[in-house]
Amino acid sequence: MCPFCYPEKHQDQQIVLENEHCRFLQQPQEVLIGSGIIVPRQHRETVFDLTDEEWAATFSLLKQAKQELDSRYHPQGYSVGWNAGSVAGQEIFHVHLHVIPRFEDEPLAGKGIRYWLKQPENSRHA
Repeated sequence: MCPFCYPEKHQDQQIVLENEHCRFLQQPQEVLIGSGIIVPRQHRETVFDLTDEEWAATFSLLKQAKQELDSRYHPQGYSVGWNAGSVAGQEIFHVHLHVIPRFEDEPLAGKGIRYWLKQPENSRHA
């Protein structure tokens, strides 16, 4: 059973915000405080499968989630992103947009996913 299709059946998951097409879900986090995901109500495997309406609803909910997180946590920045496919790190194959508040006093402040991907040891040798 997909945990994002039926978030109410997963007790550690809370629906924080929602609209006609999407939900903003959060789970208790010890490290990524305030983080959550935006998922379409309909099961879609990757971001490339979203309808135009779901794209618009995702963006609308992202702005609402930012307002909510800004007022609760006062982050200095955000990491926002998708993983599409197992090679990209997608573990649950129901599309989800990660929304991660970032803080200047965290150990990895100033480092995003691109920082890690661009390290020489991660180079793909053709």
